[in-house]
Amino acid sequence: MRKIKTMICAACTLVLVSTGTVLLADSSNFAGPYVAINASGYGMQLSGTSSSSQTAGVNEIDEVSIGQVAPLTGIEAGYAIPLGSKFLLDVGASYSTGEAKLEYHEDSDDDSGLVATDIHFMMNGITTGWIAPTLVLTDSSSVYLKIGLSEIDVSSKGDEITGLADLSGTTWAIGTRTVLDSGIFVKTEAGYSDYNGISAHGLGKGIPATNSYSVEPTMAYGSVSLGFRF
Repeated sequence: MRKIKTMICAACTLVLVSTGTVLLADSSNFAGPYVAINASGYGMQLSGTSSSSQTAGVNEIDEVSIGQVAPLTGIEAGYAIPLGSKFLLDVGASYSTGEAKLEYHEDSDDDSGLVATDIHFMMNGITTGWIAPTLVLTDSSSVYLKIGLSEIDVSSKGDEITGLADLSGTTWAIGTRTVLDSGIFVKTEAGYSDYNGISAHGLGKGIPATNSYSVEPTMAYGSVSLGFRF
């Protein structure tokens, strides 16, 4: 989250510095602040591993890879800074809600007294801050390339594991923006996000402390936004 806050603060500073430029630049239907709601479809590839050593001297590693499609809804806000009559720099942030889950199953162990346990990693809440160079095609349409920093809230079900941290990664996307005279606009976007991995280990209750788990997701998505430019 610290990286995203830094990026958003830098973007706000850029907006303030560019205020004079906005007044001098060729006005367009795209410049200025905006807000929007969005709906997205995410295709998620969740890759994970579990490592256990319940038997002395033996380390067992299991790998899990599953694909999920998850619908998300969210909000976004930004500021489009004109850089002449044909170019803009869009800076903004978004938050989307939804959930994806990766499960492991730990079998019981009579020797240690451990019972069978299911482990659930839940990923929900995607926050992204971005910059998007934009090319104006006509008075009502534009195309842009986006690069951003994204974070996902991660939690686990139960109290058998520890060591969790939020996921962070980079998002790349391409999109279009169509505006109406009323200030209403429609954005369509397709993108890809690559996240760092997270790891956790057992607390020695339902799961031995020698057991460890990791999750590393990648995501492709498509989204549609409906918004208003002020």
